Amino acid sequence: MRVLVTGATGAQGGAVARSLLARGHRVRALVCRSDPAAARLVDLGAEVAQGSFDEPLSVARAAAGVDGVVAMGAPIERGADAEVRQGVAVAEAVKAAGGAHLVYASVAGADRGTGVPHLEGKATVERYIAALGVPCTILGPVYLMENLLSPASLFALRRGVYAVPLPEGCPLQQLATDDMARFTALVLERRRDFLGRRIELASDELTGAEATAALSRVAGREIRYAEVPIGEVRARSEDLAALFRWLARGGPGVDLTALHTASPEIEWRRFEGWAREHLAGALTRAVA
Repeated sequence: MRVLVTGATGAQGGAVARSLLARGHRVRALVCRSDPAAARLVDLGAEVAQGSFDEPLSVARAAAGVDGVVAMGAPIERGADAEVRQGVAVAEAVKAAGGAHLVYASVAGADRGTGVPHLEGKATVERYIAALGVPCTILGPVYLMENLLSPASLFALRRGVYAVPLPEGCPLQQLATDDMARFTALVLERRRDFLGRRIELASDELTGAEATAALSRVAGREIRYAEVPIGEVRARSEDLAALFRWLARGGPGVDLTALHTASPEIEWRRFEGWAREHLAGALTRAVA
């Protein structure tokens, strides 16, 4: 297949692009500008198409002649308006291209009236896609394990602290981007099985206490839990604060057993295994 991947230089989009290339598909990566991440994709065999969601015609040109389009959403920091603008541009480009299978990366729970601005923006895009009538599958990822790779999180971990704006006993469902990438490839390869469906994705679920125990085993030293006050989060972003308030109330509640049983070929990652692969170096380099 030839697949257009938007946001291909980001964490989710990059994982999807690499997974598709590894499975022998042709990837066209939509990028705003050339950068080292885009160059790495080219080295792996991807084609780069420059375009901007503020210029819908450039997106339509990139979508021409492809079998599938994987649309990543806008980062939460950009707000709901950017999410809607970006999602509408991709949906219309797919409609104009005709026949391509659109896989839209929404968020788990976005279709339930959460009141979280960014999730409500994704819900608006989902409704727009449905109204356009394009062949589509909606994926709803939960909280990403890769959030722990942010500079602030890595700094805290090196100081022996796992800091999250949730109570220590609150279960948090998490998803590894590699699992999402493999599932996205599966959806495109088995188009008939997934058209018209909305599927929420999660790799693992654990409380803050369980996460710190896992991180301590990986680090070989004690990692303690710290609940970040929601007021600190609100000072940076009301949208992000609303998201964590929703997660504290139970969040998406993905049925992990049903999901994993239905798609065992994904080989869903456990949090501790993911941490050993991605965080072992950071966790063993303690700082005062």
